Amino acid sequence: MKKDKVFFLTKITEVFYIKQELLINEQIREKEVQVIDENEQKLGVLPIEEALDIAESKRLDLVLVAPGTKPAVCKIMNYGKYKFNQAKKEKEARKNQKTFDIKEIRVTPNIEDHDFNFKAKNARKFLEDGDKVKITVRFRGRELSYVKIGEEILNKFIENLADISTIEKKPFLEGKNMFVILKTNK
Repeated sequence: MKKDKVFFLTKITEVFYIKQELLINEQIREKEVQVIDENEQKLGVLPIEEALDIAESKRLDLVLVAPGTKPAVCKIMNYGKYKFNQAKKEKEARKNQKTFDIKEIRVTPNIEDHDFNFKAKNARKFLEDGDKVKITVRFRGRELSYVKIGEEILNKFIENLADISTIEKKPFLEGKNMFVILKTNK
């Protein structure tokens, strides 16, 4: 007896869901609404059935734009086009949004001059690139009893970078670390 192999073909379809924030057409439960047409002209207060008929005759949607008012305000528009334009605006806003990175530089209280200059040069480069800089002094073991030395090092960084930066957060001791956050003057 020979067994036949059965193949199932499945079609995968993509579904795009539009995040719906406004009520449209039959979802509107108001009895009377203030209607504004697609040309921003007020048509007055109309029963919902009449407003739906007007929108349907123009092959557009009736959208509830101000539900909290009496009577509620509805606008006749192409809802799909409206949502597309809203998504486009949000995408453009995200693209133009400036993000700040915080770059961290870690030092110890007994840092040598050469190491200090090297770290200060890196901090200057980060600030010129538009990033914020967090300078952290780590205290290990008995170094924690010499917090003043760590504060002096942070103040030295602040003075060294004063021409291109301002203090966003003053020197602050948190656990075994003391840090300061600097941002550009721009």
